[in-house]
Amino acid sequence: MAGPAPGRRLRPLAALALVLALAPGLPTARAGQTPRPAERGPPVRLFTEDELARYGGEEEDQPIYLAVKGVVFDVTSGKEFYGRGAPYNALTGKDSTRGVAKMSLDPADLTHDTTGLTAKELEALDEVFTKVYKAKYPIVGYTARRILNEDGSPNLDFKPEDQPHFDIKDEF
Repeated sequence: MAGPAPGRRLRPLAALALVLALAPGLPTARAGQTPRPAERGPPVRLFTEDELARYGGEEEDQPIYLAVKGVVFDVTSGKEFYGRGAPYNALTGKDSTRGVAKMSLDPADLTHDTTGLTAKELEALDEVFTKVYKAKYPIVGYTARRILNEDGSPNLDFKPEDQPHFDIKDEF
């Protein structure tokens, strides 16, 4: 039994090529050209503890940042909550993961360290992280000490350049 004639086999491929060539918004490359990479958002910024401390809401003309789970959020739009003298100002300018998990403003809890947190506290952390910070505030970067291995210990080996989808728009 003979297969389809060679001309019949190429017709669907030719149609697909035509659709791809005429479709608006799809990247195309001409022969000999390298296709351009997809557009990306602004570059990811890594903050040391000292750099993050500069964004604690004390300066009127500075943005206000806080980190949870190693992700730095711009909470300037919530200035009434996070600005100088506001109720949650103690969380700003640092990674306050433990304080968020424990719902605590105690200075001893305003740290990235999650050692010893209960399952209930870790669940609360994930809920607030997703439903409050990720839902309301833009991600502006990550702490240099990006944390939370599977066991809750600090991830000291994290390197952003090794992460396959380390992109502000796609992270978490």
